[in-house]
Amino acid sequence: MTSAARPTAFVMVSTAHGTMLVNRHDYRLVKGGGVGVGFQLLQRSVYDPDEVDIAVKLLQLRRQYFGDGVVAIDCGANIGVHTIEWAKAMHGWGEVLAFEAQERIFYALAGNITMNNCFNARAVWAAVGAQDGTIRVPLPNYLVPSSFGSLEIRKRETTEFIGQEIDYADGHGVETRLLALDGLSPERLDFLKIDVEGMELEVLKGADETLRRCRPQVIVEAIKSDEAALRDRLGALGYQVFPMGGNLLALHEADPGLTQIRVT
Repeated sequence: MTSAARPTAFVMVSTAHGTMLVNRHDYRLVKGGGVGVGFQLLQRSVYDPDEVDIAVKLLQLRRQYFGDGVVAIDCGANIGVHTIEWAKAMHGWGEVLAFEAQERIFYALAGNITMNNCFNARAVWAAVGAQDGTIRVPLPNYLVPSSFGSLEIRKRETTEFIGQEIDYADGHGVETRLLALDGLSPERLDFLKIDVEGMELEVLKGADETLRRCRPQVIVEAIKSDEAALRDRLGALGYQVFPMGGNLLALHEADPGLTQIRVT
């Protein structure tokens, strides 16, 4: 039986993070280079290695001070570079829960977790926000070169152009589960990464009780959110906040790892 010709987007790529499913169209060319998870992986075989390294070292600190059983949550996991690197580093002593709102990207995330034998990682197709419910996630054309990780679920006045126009009209997009982290009621949470393209403050609001109780280390992207509001929210919960490129790194004032962060 012969199959009809059809375009190919996702391909398997050998990267420094392991073999990964990558959309070969995941890039947006800009002056001086390009942006996109796929762009970095296909051009350099790594994605934000400095940020990944910092996260792994923070997880190791939590193990050092609080013992095995470390729990990390990756909000906006994309195809899973952070998730996979954390899971590999924490083999035998920690686990990762990864959330991704774009259905097609989620499939790649789940595949990458499986291909890299990360049995201590779990993927969930959902958006993370301030409350439980549903939300419509815009549906880009994954065959058009674009930075798919830059897709914003909610349109803003300054919504980033990812490489194609996105239809935000009512009724369009994919109805997707929306959840607040407090609804999960985790017994333990050591590390929380929030990279959700402008919904970062909503995620913090939906994790208020968890942050107060578990006091995890937090890396939150501040590029598309109100940085002052993020700092205020974290500060009110007893966190000290440090700049980290386009992100903020926050450690609770009672975190014993805080001294080492100050030194470095």
